Amino acid sequence: MFKKPKPILAIGRKGSASRAFVGSFADPFRNIDWVLLGSVIALGVIGMFNTYSATRQRLINQGFDPYIYVQRQVAFAIIATGVMVTIMAVGHEWFRARTVFLYGTVLVSLILVLVAGAVRGGARLSFDFGFFSVQPAEAAKPIVLLTIAAYLADSIEGRINYHQFVMSLYILGAPIGLILLQPDLGSASVLVAGVVGLLFVAGAKRRYLLLITAMSILTVIGTVIGGVVGGYQLARIEAWLNQNSKDSALDRILLQVRFAKRAVSTGGFFGKGYLNGPLTNGAFIPVQFTDFPFSAIAEQFGMLGGGIVLGLFGIVLWRTWRIAQLARDRLGLLISAGIFTMLSWQIFQNIGMTLGLTPVSGLPLPFISYGGSHLVSSAMLIGLVQSIHMRRLE
Repeated sequence: MFKKPKPILAIGRKGSASRAFVGSFADPFRNIDWVLLGSVIALGVIGMFNTYSATRQRLINQGFDPYIYVQRQVAFAIIATGVMVTIMAVGHEWFRARTVFLYGTVLVSLILVLVAGAVRGGARLSFDFGFFSVQPAEAAKPIVLLTIAAYLADSIEGRINYHQFVMSLYILGAPIGLILLQPDLGSASVLVAGVVGLLFVAGAKRRYLLLITAMSILTVIGTVIGGVVGGYQLARIEAWLNQNSKDSALDRILLQVRFAKRAVSTGGFFGKGYLNGPLTNGAFIPVQFTDFPFSAIAEQFGMLGGGIVLGLFGIVLWRTWRIAQLARDRLGLLISAGIFTMLSWQIFQNIGMTLGLTPVSGLPLPFISYGGSHLVSSAMLIGLVQSIHMRRLE
């Protein structure tokens, strides 16, 4: 009689021969959320094509190479991909152990930009290095979220006490104050939105959340009364409240919003075709490739193209929320929740200002708008979420 063959060693069992070929089920790189990653890549590719279409004619008219901006965007995307992969490989726990250093670096950079930053539109938002610029407020988004999540990770599940809430406000307040001094109301609002979502999931009482909302509103009012917020920022709010105004002082803001809304509405269902949008090709919308990219998408690809973009954003948010539910610890839950609300607010704010539903804020559309700082910041957020998902089985 033949002897019964020995069973093959179970895949993933410690010390098994098969592990050399397939690895453990808990191996982080076997647990990448490919649906999330694919959606982000798709949005990034759409952003590159959109950047080219929104800048091509303007550059040709000025006698420049029409590929300048899209080439830069590709370079930014490569850098952002490297940052995301690094975070995924190293893991969010590695960054948790260094939150004090990272937070301190962000504060120093926010202070330095107020002293040595480039002045554009009456604001000091970034360091200008010629070929590219660096905006510290973008780096503050993931790092401040990570810092507060790390601080609250050891709190009792389901609630945080008043002391923890106040300490969280201190951690948030310093960078918010420096960002408002630039002034950059848009980035400040994104940070507040992310932290409010984090605190809500952490178990903060409703009156605490109402308190932070009231404090944010009073801070903005204080910066306006104190003259910190320039006239241009105030004009944006006034233009939003009076979109049919004939005031010549508001013409520039009103016209770009009107043209953006017209581009969306005239795109129809299928759009006018790539590189065939009259408003996009005619360069009627200033900074369309940074502030109003959705208008170029809607004009060229219509409701169908706009719906696909919204659907991809919906997938990104759904997977982020799912990863929060699957997180193996409280730290992962809080980070994912903060990123979910941060991305939700930024998407809503950017598309909202394109449709005239919210004031023009200069906030970029994640993964689609032109710009290196915001692209790297968005990649950091996705890298953290992916790290949480990849290590949920450890």
